[in-house]
Amino acid sequence: MGKTSSAVKDRYNRKAYDNIMVRVAKGKKMDIQAHAQAMGESTNSFIVRAIEEAMTRDGEKSE
Repeated sequence: MGKTSSAVKDRYNRKAYDNIMVRVAKGKKMDIQAHAQAMGESTNSFIVRAIEEAMTRDGEKSE
């Protein structure tokens, strides 16, 4: 991948996505990555799905 291609992808990602840094206790990163892989998804997809599911559950509790 050339330098131009990386710059184009970086520009698209900045426009299309927000970034959130998540900090976990030492050793948890490997557990999270292993779980995501076992579920057949990327670590990012797993984290996003977990957040969305929690938000849905939390929304149901408040009704």
